[in-house]
Amino acid sequence: MAPENSGGTIEPDKQRLLNHHKEKHFTAGEIVRDIIIGVSDGLTVPFALAAGLSGANASSSIVITAGIAEVAAGAISMGLGGYLAARSEADHYARELKREQEEIISVPDTEAAEVAEILAEYGVEPHEYAPVVNALRKRPQAWLDFMMKFELGLEKPDPRRALQSAFNIAIAYILGGLVPLLPYMFIPRAKDAVVASVVITIAALLVFGYAKGYFTGNKPVKSALQTALIGAIASAAAFGIAKVIHP
Repeated sequence: MAPENSGGTIEPDKQRLLNHHKEKHFTAGEIVRDIIIGVSDGLTVPFALAAGLSGANASSSIVITAGIAEVAAGAISMGLGGYLAARSEADHYARELKREQEEIISVPDTEAAEVAEILAEYGVEPHEYAPVVNALRKRPQAWLDFMMKFELGLEKPDPRRALQSAFNIAIAYILGGLVPLLPYMFIPRAKDAVVASVVITIAALLVFGYAKGYFTGNKPVKSALQTALIGAIASAAAFGIAKVIHP
């Protein structure tokens, strides 16, 4: 992405090429990350809770009540965690931006040398990067954007990111958390409902794990099996512990 207010121009023929070329990159990474975080915990934690209560011979109504309470609390907690993480990222960017602005003003020669060093790391020769360094020195905003991205590796965060992340994670957690509770809403006996819950939730974990692997560039089948295995282990552990404590 080009820096804002850089004031640069591009040759007309190259601009025409860019206008006709549409790159098909996946650009919804942050949303997918939020959904993965929310659904992953949403499927696993209420699933383990429901299995544990079933192992303790609780009724379906108690499982539903406890499960819904956990989903509500978990969604708030996870959403707040996402909000704070995004806010911390934005605050970190603002602090580094201010520090970099001050350095460009107070030690411009040092900062220019850092630009040269960065370009040299890409194999650009001194006679090639010298005009680039001089051009950036004439454009303080472009220079600042360049240093933030290539020296510090920081991208300007979306100011709406914190609230969006909180909302995405919370909703994903709720949707995931309701899946293992659905059988208890229709089957009065928890011992019968837990079997249906296991089948439905494992199937959901397999589908979710496959989608997660597909969108994150990992092996979908391997991701599906790993995700389902983690959920199965968590629920089995909760069920077993409940049986030991409350036979």
